[in-house]
Amino acid sequence: MIWLTWRQLRGSAAMMAALLVVLATALALTGPGLASGYSAGIAACTQDDTCGRFYDRFFGQYDLPFMAVSLVVLLLPALVGLFWGAPLITRELEAGTHLLVWNQSITRSRWLTVKLGLTGLTAVAAAGLCGLAVTWWSAPLDKSAPEDLALMAPLVFGARGIAPMGYAAFAFVLGVTVGMLVRRTLPAMALTLAVFAAIQLAMPLLVRPHLMPPVTSTFEISDANMQGISMSRDGGGSPRIFLKSAVPGHAGAWVLSNDLVDPSGRTIGGDDGGAVQVSTTSGPCSPQGAGPRACPAEISRLGYRQKATYQPLDRFWPFQWIETGIYALLTLGLTWFSFWWIRRRLS
Repeated sequence: MIWLTWRQLRGSAAMMAALLVVLATALALTGPGLASGYSAGIAACTQDDTCGRFYDRFFGQYDLPFMAVSLVVLLLPALVGLFWGAPLITRELEAGTHLLVWNQSITRSRWLTVKLGLTGLTAVAAAGLCGLAVTWWSAPLDKSAPEDLALMAPLVFGARGIAPMGYAAFAFVLGVTVGMLVRRTLPAMALTLAVFAAIQLAMPLLVRPHLMPPVTSTFEISDANMQGISMSRDGGGSPRIFLKSAVPGHAGAWVLSNDLVDPSGRTIGGDDGGAVQVSTTSGPCSPQGAGPRACPAEISRLGYRQKATYQPLDRFWPFQWIETGIYALLTLGLTWFSFWWIRRRLS
């Protein structure tokens, strides 16, 4: 049974191995240079306090490879479910070859165990190697990325660490389960992709922010959390500030909510590019004053603060383990259902 399953898998496994070798070779050749360039840049920028400009310049040089390798890791679990999971049982049911195997002293449970075990472990191993290799290669870029592409950001988090292993295991067993229920390859592939995509969207939007209680704090207005400021020069306007999704002293944090509060603690506006008008037209924030460079300090002196709810960067690995555990539990649940279905309902 193991030999038969391997013969069915070896073509796609060889293609997957070839792709991983190409990816690993590219990462191994460029990774050391990327790391040394980052180290040299940090050593130079700390002397004249220009690390902000260095981060922007350094990440800008590698933004396309950064997005490309992240996209590969994000797509790999979906491809596993689509092309390995959904057809695994469905093609046997469509061709009727499962009945031949079951009549050769091979029980249904053993048949499914070998198929799930051999193919599933191969898929998980491929996703794990891909995710960890990209995590190693992109470490300097993750440290210099803008807030919306930081390590805890939803688009990046799923392409790092061990989470891709959980995604691949779940996508694979989801495809197998859907294939058993639908019993047609193309509809099973389409339904698998739709369900997996919906769960992958729901996880960062509804579940991941609450894996651990978020932190809520207030911060003074400064260059670290202010995206920009506009000031009227006609003599009658108050300054309007733009907050950004960042919290001072917590680089790389995942900001869940970001608001500006007035001196009484009342929320008067938020981020997402929206401007918040501050009630001060005198001193440095007046059109005749010192201008935008001195205005943030004046706004803070008047009692305006940023109120942010966020998940700190140091929770990256706890979140990775918790989320991978959630997907492992979902995988076990679908596996149990698959064995129940094949023994009780499938014929």
